Amino acid sequence: MFKFLMAFFMLVSSFFSDLFLQIERLPENKYNSDITFESISADENRISEDEIRLCRSWFDENIRMQGDTKILPYDFKVGGKSLGKNIEDWDISVGAESETGAFYKGGKTTFITLSHKSSAITATVEATIYEENATCEWTVRIKNTGDENSPVISDFYAVNTSVKAENAQLYYSKGSCDEPFDFALMQKKLTAFPSKFTSYDGRSTDEYLPYFNISGEDGGVVFAVGWTGLWQADISQGIGEVSVKAKQEKFKAYLLANEEVRSPLVSLSFYSGSNPLKGFNTFRSWVSNCVYPENIPDTLTMLEFSGPMHTQTAEELFAGADGFGEETYSKIDCFWMDAGWYKYNEGWHDSVGSWVANPDRFPGGIVEVSEYAASKGCGLVLWFEPERVCRDSLFYKKGSENKNWLIEVEDEDNLMWNLAEDDAADYLTEYISDFLVDNKISVYRQDFNFSPDVYWAQGDKEYYDGRKGITENHYVTNLYRYLDGLTENVDGLIIDNCASGGRRLDLEMARRSVPVWRSDYNCNPHEDILEATQSQTYGLSFWLPLTGTLFYSESEYAARSSIMPLGLETFGTVHGEHYGEYIEQRSMMNEHYYPLSSGGYFSDRMLAMQYSSYDATDGMALVYKRADVKDSEYTVKLNGLISDAVYSVYDYDSPETVFEMTGKELMSNGIKLTLPEGEKAFIIMFNAK
Repeated sequence: MFKFLMAFFMLVSSFFSDLFLQIERLPENKYNSDITFESISADENRISEDEIRLCRSWFDENIRMQGDTKILPYDFKVGGKSLGKNIEDWDISVGAESETGAFYKGGKTTFITLSHKSSAITATVEATIYEENATCEWTVRIKNTGDENSPVISDFYAVNTSVKAENAQLYYSKGSCDEPFDFALMQKKLTAFPSKFTSYDGRSTDEYLPYFNISGEDGGVVFAVGWTGLWQADISQGIGEVSVKAKQEKFKAYLLANEEVRSPLVSLSFYSGSNPLKGFNTFRSWVSNCVYPENIPDTLTMLEFSGPMHTQTAEELFAGADGFGEETYSKIDCFWMDAGWYKYNEGWHDSVGSWVANPDRFPGGIVEVSEYAASKGCGLVLWFEPERVCRDSLFYKKGSENKNWLIEVEDEDNLMWNLAEDDAADYLTEYISDFLVDNKISVYRQDFNFSPDVYWAQGDKEYYDGRKGITENHYVTNLYRYLDGLTENVDGLIIDNCASGGRRLDLEMARRSVPVWRSDYNCNPHEDILEATQSQTYGLSFWLPLTGTLFYSESEYAARSSIMPLGLETFGTVHGEHYGEYIEQRSMMNEHYYPLSSGGYFSDRMLAMQYSSYDATDGMALVYKRADVKDSEYTVKLNGLISDAVYSVYDYDSPETVFEMTGKELMSNGIKLTLPEGEKAFIIMFNAK
């Protein structure tokens, strides 16, 4: 009787879900600093054969449809009729599985074709399984292969399925909003009423990160969305399983002849046990090994050469840079040129779209700077914001000459370069590719400083017959094509993904780029900037191994607060006492991660985190004693170690004093630190004998 009542309740709650669905909002304190995690051994944290089989079984049954019933994990409506409820209306063909790595690193890819029997609509599913990472992913594309307009496509869900998870807790994170608590980890117990998450204004991670760890009593899954636009995810608890749904938030449109649209990318990473740390590290491992571009190094250090407020000529900049010796340049990978290298009026922001070097400052062009950087053994980073166009800029004039290449919104100063138009995307790709090649650019830095949703809505209305979401869909698709075109045309190019600091950190962008500047909170010298930097590293490390921001080196505490794989030194800090330290520690942050003490950005709370190698044989813990912490002692309990292995452990400041303890002892008893007055950042190093 109980099960019947629960099933009935679930049916009713599902029926009325749209009435009760509430967008998740952060609590008043905006940061849950009390989330703790149980200890997990290295053996428990390792991806097991059972988890690999679980992922394979789910993939074969749901994606490759090898089970007795055909219940697809995605859905859409054609002319008001759901694929999932009318599967007999479709002819389905499942292709052969590719060799490992044929399409994506470490993955085997299958293409599934669904042909509508009563229209010219064809759907193609590109699905990849990464068995060694217990992860699978897929994208759905819908095309009108006929000569006339198609029926309306609606309710286009990239994922609409359930995964096994009993009494699940959901872990999710805040996005980047130029605040000290950017990337704060949140936790809630799932219920039958769906929790709804969205991306707010069209930049994919300025409200939430599209990553969700669903942790059940005996297993879970990390669910991720790749869509650099307006996405929506709905997650709810059922009987022994959790429902997950995700889509482009706004889409309802017919398709023109030969027109194609796509869903967001979706991934599922499976794990067993009740410890969510297993899920976080399974997902991180997959991102590191299979998602990131292959040419991304473990660490990347950039030196500010010309910023948005600079007015010096190339000759003046070279003279200043000549003041640094070989020791400085031996610790730098690239010179960094931010906004303002083109000619502008009152400020760097008012001439965006004129991608030509200011001849008054750079008479020899940007290539002169690249060649100077190369003489110091460095590459060159160059800033662009190609999607925003100012009036009277070169791209404004070019766009005005071509139909639908620019989107203008009333009362908005900026115009948008309409990537939804294939010709506009092709022109941008060719122009920027040629510029990067001609000027020998090593790192292409792409910014995006305005909200696109109102422009996409205007494009739908003005150019595309009011078809809701069609501008965004083609725009986002061509954004990926543009970035892919740059890396295809420019050998070895690295893409730095900014977007007002960390507002486009979704899975599709991780496949193409890394965020060297993850939050604009670091643009200003806030009183809590060091604690905020520590906190943001702590929070973002749950999901993404490679992130960065400004390096601070004016003190030991400052330098250790900004230990992260990627980052920027400025002319004002390269003379700091601790400039260029901690390369070894920074390079350790790309594998496993363990939060130790969640103090948020609060000055009266300790914060500690640990990074370890995949095999748990070496690593480090970063322990931050903030200024207002009153305790005189703190016990560091490490995590994810080999229980019976003997580890050598030492404080970075006292390498001559080495302790030997088993992994079990380090995880259960820990190491007691004596805390001094004021601020102190400890680095605890360990390695297995």
